Amino acid sequence: MLASVLSPELLLPFQPYQELAQELLPLTLDGDDGSHDVAHLHRVWKNVRQISRNEGGDLRILCAAVLLHDCVTVEKNSPQRHLASRMAAEKAATTLAKLNWATADIEKTAHAIEAHSFSAAILPQTLEAKILQDADRLDAIGMIGVARCFYIGGRMRSALYDAADPLAQRRQYDDKRFTLDHFETKLFKLQDKFQTSTGRTLAAQRTARMQRFLNELQEEV
Repeated sequence: MLASVLSPELLLPFQPYQELAQELLPLTLDGDDGSHDVAHLHRVWKNVRQISRNEGGDLRILCAAVLLHDCVTVEKNSPQRHLASRMAAEKAATTLAKLNWATADIEKTAHAIEAHSFSAAILPQTLEAKILQDADRLDAIGMIGVARCFYIGGRMRSALYDAADPLAQRRQYDDKRFTLDHFETKLFKLQDKFQTSTGRTLAAQRTARMQRFLNELQEEV
């Protein structure tokens, strides 16, 4: 079983919940999406802890939510994309029930998972849900967000940019065809949608980094 061969290096970043990670991490390692791999989970957990130091929240619930928030994989261009977080929440609830978690903790974890997704458009109702949503969205912006954006564009077979009009000055944005358009259609807008004060501060910093990237990219195209 995969759980028995997980290396300590993969589990250590989830401290002090390595045992929980040993149980749950195998449920999220089946896909081939490099933008939603174990490294993504490590970064989201790091973001969670950074936000939680200022905002509070139940870290055990948050760790389970991080580990399971992508346990159901649906590609970005799938018409079922908006249902992915709901399906992940249902799978998480079933999994945690088998681990004899309390019903209230399962419900909090499931809600955080369901509400984390941008495409689901669900307003987070608990502090844990707000923190997870912010932590996950932080990984979509900044320099790691730039890397993930172009990685996903490659998976979707999108061009880097429109050679005739890279910045869409004479056309409508179309991020399905041109990866660079995604900065304006979504990434630059995310900072206004963060739920916590700490998340908003970190989002502003990462958005500034993306703007610098875009400014420097313009010098090379």
